[in-house]
Amino acid sequence: MSEEGRAAAGDGPFVGLDDIGWASLSHAYGSAADVPGLIRALYRPEEAAEAADTLFVNVHHQGGCVESAAPAALPFLVRAAVDPAVGAPVRMDLVDLIACVAAEGNRVEPRWIAPGWAEAWDLAVPDLLPLLHDPDPAVRTAAAGALGEAHGRADEVLAALWARHTGETAPEVLGALVDAAGELAGHAGEEREPALARLHALTAPDMAPGERLRAVAALRTAAPGTGDASHARVVGEVLEGGDLGGYRVAQAVRLLGGTLAERAGHLVRLLGHPAASTRHEALEAVAGELSQRRSAVPPLLPAVAERLDDPEPDNRLFAARVLGMCGTAALPWADRLAALTDDAGEPYLPAQDHALWALSRTGDPRCAAPLARRLAGERLGFGFFSVHAEGWWTHELSLSETLGPLAAHAEVLLPPLRARLRAVRSVDEARALCQSLTEWGPAAAPAVPEVCALLETDAAVWAAEALAAIGPAAAAVVDRDRLRALVDAPPEGQPFAARALALAYGRLTGDREPALALYLPRLGEPYGNDNPAIPLGELGPAGAPYADRLRGLLATDATGWLPLRVGEALWRITGRAEEVVPALVAAIEPYTGGGVTRAVPETVRLLGEIGPAAAPAVPVLRAFLEADERPVGHGNWRSVPEDDALCTAVLTALTSISGGTGPVG
Repeated sequence: MSEEGRAAAGDGPFVGLDDIGWASLSHAYGSAADVPGLIRALYRPEEAAEAADTLFVNVHHQGGCVESAAPAALPFLVRAAVDPAVGAPVRMDLVDLIACVAAEGNRVEPRWIAPGWAEAWDLAVPDLLPLLHDPDPAVRTAAAGALGEAHGRADEVLAALWARHTGETAPEVLGALVDAAGELAGHAGEEREPALARLHALTAPDMAPGERLRAVAALRTAAPGTGDASHARVVGEVLEGGDLGGYRVAQAVRLLGGTLAERAGHLVRLLGHPAASTRHEALEAVAGELSQRRSAVPPLLPAVAERLDDPEPDNRLFAARVLGMCGTAALPWADRLAALTDDAGEPYLPAQDHALWALSRTGDPRCAAPLARRLAGERLGFGFFSVHAEGWWTHELSLSETLGPLAAHAEVLLPPLRARLRAVRSVDEARALCQSLTEWGPAAAPAVPEVCALLETDAAVWAAEALAAIGPAAAAVVDRDRLRALVDAPPEGQPFAARALALAYGRLTGDREPALALYLPRLGEPYGNDNPAIPLGELGPAGAPYADRLRGLLATDATGWLPLRVGEALWRITGRAEEVVPALVAAIEPYTGGGVTRAVPETVRLLGEIGPAAAPAVPVLRAFLEADERPVGHGNWRSVPEDDALCTAVLTALTSISGGTGPVG
């Protein structure tokens, strides 16, 4: 029978669909009037996959709330998910959608959840239980994931999960059932203890390594913060055996819990594992520990350095990258890194690149000549972009971030860099080179002719910023008329260009009017480095007419860029530290426990520039230094460099506040 015929007979999947005022409901893209059509399309094979995908994007989007369309659509999504007439891949997608929305309903604040969701989800759960017995393992897996969000029916669902677990043979489904049991056990009543007992049974030595670890993960989820000592013992046994049953080393180490010393002992052993892939995973796990805790450096970095001799080239690369990430902490292995910067010491060119970057992070002069050869050769080995992705990727490093710390070696690097500027092949390349020179500041003065030539290209913005950073040597020769004309007619397709060019023009010529004309109408809008307070601060005392407006803005945002930019401008205009220091301290204090943003170290540097009058900041600054857990984001290559930069800024500020006699305590 056709879907229309089934609906007419009263038992179709669309019964009640047209009784809902969909246009009055909303999803992530506005009106939910399109939802009925998408639900009907789920039953047309040629349209079903696209309809399911659109429903996912519209109804769930990126999470953060449960829109009003979700409780209305849920019964129809469940009908389609359990209907054999719908293809298994589409049914799996629908169950994933249901799971994602249910997870948001359990996670976000009630004010972000549409009325009626909790009731709709409670009614839907029993209808999803048959999917645990679906012929398709992928659907069974998805169903277990969705049912793990059924906190209000935990007892009923746990009984169903274990009933399925008894006869299940597919490993991926078994794992999903265990995960769901862990999610639900903490919400259960009479089924709680039986569920915990079954999970404990799965950690027994005669179980497969992966099953043991999964069971420990479920137990930790069921009772967070109350880890049984046996959990660590189980994980330790699996780690000692070396076969993690599909788990990655970092995942297993997170389950280990315990002290850093205990985790470090396992990781050091795994760094010497016979399997290259396990050693690589151990390197990733070590990087994760280093990104989180300062105290992880002494026990772990020496073992990483040993991997510079790993027979697997990518492991040598990764070891060099970890050492470079740790900056000056890698100085004991600088000789070994220097030996990897040519073909004789390291035949694998990407590993050479990472060794050079690692040396540059410490300012070691031995990286200068090899980098000069790279700049003069065909194979650069470094990218023109800075990557901010999460995780432990190992593709090309940024050229500007590699050259940036090497101003002291400009004499060696400038000749090939200037030649490269004269023959620049793309805007991206020009930008990266100019960004390097901007970091060098006055040390880049010999390159002024080449940088000035770039004012005639689409890289004019970055050329102007480099000239402004170079300072008087550039100001003496720059074509002011050309630079002024660029402010009015910047390169096309660069909406940021006019403001950036106006700032650079003001810094090079002293004429701030073009920047003020562009920025002042937007005064008060928090645009980070483009905040309109910047040119006002550069006016100094001449900005006095704007002081009251800045005072009114100072309390607009408690944290972030606005208090920094406004506070800095007000201080530079009035010289009155007492009215800005409290706001600056309040802007950074919330981050002593973590979550440091880019504005925090900049604010710390400003406090250091203010000097002794910033004494109220001392306790907060000391708190940044005394923490073991790095207050920056964890789990990526930037964690340690960002923490190092913060600590350097704090130490400099404390010294300045003390009057130059050393950090105050």
